Amino acid sequence: MAVSFHENPGNVNWELLRKDLTDDKFHNGRTTHQLKLSFENSQLQAYASEEERCIGTARALSDGVGNAYVIDVWTHSSYRKLGIATEMMEMIMRKCAGQHIYLQTDDAIPFYRNLGFNEQPLGMSIVVGEYLQNETQT
Repeated sequence: MAVSFHENPGNVNWELLRKDLTDDKFHNGRTTHQLKLSFENSQLQAYASEEERCIGTARALSDGVGNAYVIDVWTHSSYRKLGIATEMMEMIMRKCAGQHIYLQTDDAIPFYRNLGFNEQPLGMSIVVGEYLQNETQT
């Protein structure tokens, strides 16, 4: 297995990635176009690839000063527990020096604790209108 890491969304087959995310039950309903835009519009991106296939993703929204929010951390199920997500998170964290990095997780608390993250007491959210129904639908 020769996994490479990069930050270039141009090296991602977005159709295949969307299929893999769906198969892994990690897809949240974005169209391929919305998935691609989500990453391209993020300040920080990390990808893991094996040959032409993207097998891992992570991205962050950051103001570049004091705050960053990490989302879409995923490793293809057949590549988990090999350090791929750790490397992608470290890529993101290196670019966030001096910033408070926040993320939300339902089932990976031990993984993030091992990276030095601490639990926060409460997070809140709202969806304005209907989820994913906006100008990016195409």
